[in-house]
Amino acid sequence: MNRIGIGYDLHRMVEKESLILGGVTIDYDFGLEGHSDADVLIHALVDALLGAAAMGDIGQHFPSTDERFRGIDSLELLKRVNVMLAGERCQLANADMVVIAEKPKLAPYIDQMRSNIARVLEVPLNRISVKATTTEGLGVCGREEGIAAQAVVMLEKCAPPGPAGHEAK
Repeated sequence: MNRIGIGYDLHRMVEKESLILGGVTIDYDFGLEGHSDADVLIHALVDALLGAAAMGDIGQHFPSTDERFRGIDSLELLKRVNVMLAGERCQLANADMVVIAEKPKLAPYIDQMRSNIARVLEVPLNRISVKATTTEGLGVCGREEGIAAQAVVMLEKCAPPGPAGHEAK
């Protein structure tokens, strides 16, 4: 059975924070505010993966009210989700992601983002797509108040639904 999931995240740009996207620290004057490392790309991907497996969302599994997750590397959250998916016999067919940011230019970092994600999810690099776009100065991202990301994933070989709509284990 194939399953599709979508994820979205947006964090506010602030001074004196690191800018981390796809597990890559980007040299920039502003970073993202958040409970964890505020990696919007990984957060969108985690939500897409959890959604495809009908396992809730990032806030359910890693709530911002839980101090264990303060400042955590989002790649660690992705690793934990990958273990959860393996337990459901799901594997990633592919992931397609886009970062929405006016600045900084992200092209020099895309290959490392893809490599980080493929490594953590234990899949070939050709299953991971990361792109970047701007909003031509429009909206929150266009005014450089925040950075957003969207992710779409396809999982394959997930456990089929059990009787009465309950997931088989």
